[in-house]
Amino acid sequence: MTGRFPDEVEVAIVGSGPAGSAYARVLAELVPGTRVAMFEVGPRLGEPAGVHVKNLPDDEAARARTASEGPGPAEVAPWRPGAARVRREGTFLLDAAHAGGMPSVAMSACVGGMGAHWTGACPRPGDDERPDVDGLDELLDTAERLLGVTRDPFADAPFAGTVRERLAAALDAGRAPDRRVGPMPLAVRVGADGAVHWSGADVVLGEATRADPAFGLHAEALVTRVVVEDGRAVGVRVRDRRTSEEHAVRARHVVVAADALRTPQLLWASGVRPAALGRYLNDQPQIVYAVRLRDVAGRPPAAASAGVSWVPYTRSEPFHGQMMQLDASPIPFVAQDAAPGSIVGLGWFCAKDVRAEDRVTFDAGDLDAYGLPAPTIHYGLSAVDRERTEAATAAVRRAAHALGEPLDPAPVVLSAGASLHYQGTVRLGRADDGTSVCDPTSQVWGVEHLRVAGNGVIGTEIAANPTLTALALAVAGARAIAADLTRTLTGARPAQGA
Repeated sequence: MTGRFPDEVEVAIVGSGPAGSAYARVLAELVPGTRVAMFEVGPRLGEPAGVHVKNLPDDEAARARTASEGPGPAEVAPWRPGAARVRREGTFLLDAAHAGGMPSVAMSACVGGMGAHWTGACPRPGDDERPDVDGLDELLDTAERLLGVTRDPFADAPFAGTVRERLAAALDAGRAPDRRVGPMPLAVRVGADGAVHWSGADVVLGEATRADPAFGLHAEALVTRVVVEDGRAVGVRVRDRRTSEEHAVRARHVVVAADALRTPQLLWASGVRPAALGRYLNDQPQIVYAVRLRDVAGRPPAAASAGVSWVPYTRSEPFHGQMMQLDASPIPFVAQDAAPGSIVGLGWFCAKDVRAEDRVTFDAGDLDAYGLPAPTIHYGLSAVDRERTEAATAAVRRAAHALGEPLDPAPVVLSAGASLHYQGTVRLGRADDGTSVCDPTSQVWGVEHLRVAGNGVIGTEIAANPTLTALALAVAGARAIAADLTRTLTGARPAQGA
């Protein structure tokens, strides 16, 4: 050991969010005893490591959100539809000078990453959303297991059936069976007593990882460089944010699983700069609206949780809708006299017209608060994007009319970056042709034993919430590492289950 960090491991994972945690979990299941070190720039929020803040008592949750908001005071930017810059609690905005055409682009810094704050939506990609990887459906099955996905956890939520029946009547015509209105699959578990437990990275890590003494999670540890020698990743440089000391950690494999901005940032800072690095940045344009359900009789008892419904993406309607009843919606709507479940927040995400010119760039002479090259966003909407946004807005209006009476004058397109669903900046591809950063197992082109993970690996025009898809891709990458370790490490034997 050098200080609190190991000198050498088999696998170094940069980032403790759901995708990085999926690598640790699969390795713990397939090659238990593998020395794995996970590094996270932010603090630990609670127990177990990676816990979702919704599972914490209110006072602890408030402190945890503040602790996640980066290296300096978080900019005050209220989460309000129509605002030029919006910020959710638990995140921090890229400063306006670097945010460019994505003014609400934000990040989170904590053990568990954005997985400590997300809404848990885990729809499966369909049609053109699906990445070009072998065995995708089985990978998605495994991702659902790791995340603890439940198909309809709030089936008894007030008026959930009414919402789906009305939406189906208005929107299902011509849709394939798997693309029809239904409950949103959620990474959540509801106990027999009705208690709700939201999945964070803690659920992805699971007992298999926590019980493995060869796994180490290091919070407040900034990885400043991936060390590459002779075309191969051989370790990382780590700065202890508690002491400012620098450490070298050797590794046979390195996985960079930061986010769609900080993963390309670290690769660029490390001199790993394939042509597509940082390009094809995809933020899903998001439209929101709210309605009060019409003709709902009675006043049902208050429920611990609210219903979440889903309108899947299709080729003819390249956007994805989710309806969150009352308290489930992250968008604040005020209706003091409403019966539980009778106020529905509608949110539609559009598939972005993915273009190389939408990108994040870096400059060695312009450093961020962590001392790394600061991300600068170059981003805009194409004519295709504007057409899709107009069509999605019309679809939101149709859905709202089917449900009830609007609470707002018109649907609102949120400020770019508000979706938090950034993708594409380290995207996968079948060939090293300059349009992708990694292969279908997330191996970076031209650098052996270096993989990337997270939403940034997704390169398709996806409108669905991306976390489940990102984990499926991480499973494929982790299995490839496990296969290498099984072949090369003395005594390693593949286990069953992942």
